[in-house]
Amino acid sequence: MKTVTIYTDGACSGNPGPGGWGSILMYNGHKKELSGGEKETTNNRMELTGVISALKALKEPCIVELYSDSKYVIDALSKGWAVSWRKNGWRKADKKPALNIDLWEELLSLAEIHEVNCYWVKGHAENEFNNRCDELAVSEREKFAL
Repeated sequence: MKTVTIYTDGACSGNPGPGGWGSILMYNGHKKELSGGEKETTNNRMELTGVISALKALKEPCIVELYSDSKYVIDALSKGWAVSWRKNGWRKADKKPALNIDLWEELLSLAEIHEVNCYWVKGHAENEFNNRCDELAVSEREKFAL
């Protein structure tokens, strides 16, 4: 299986408010940037959409090295929280309803196709790819903030 490195980020002005996401896929010396946004959304929805969009761009099952500054995304995937939420009728451990169920369902379906390894990176730090994803996300967010 191919190993693809993916960086993602989301941005939102207000929560909810205009938002954007950015993703970078890297494989064998090639790099592809993806981005998009919505007029009325939340930061967590944009974080999830960045990951979903990147995984949807893969044309075959891959080993995915996923980097994000979103603890929400990384912890829910790597610690199995999202799988537990789904198993428990989209209820979290505290019995409260999980949020963004539509996106989690899509992300979990995509994650079952690939072997996804998750890594948290500090946002707005020295990681050039995370910073580039942030630039993409903010640029998309600004298109909807007008």
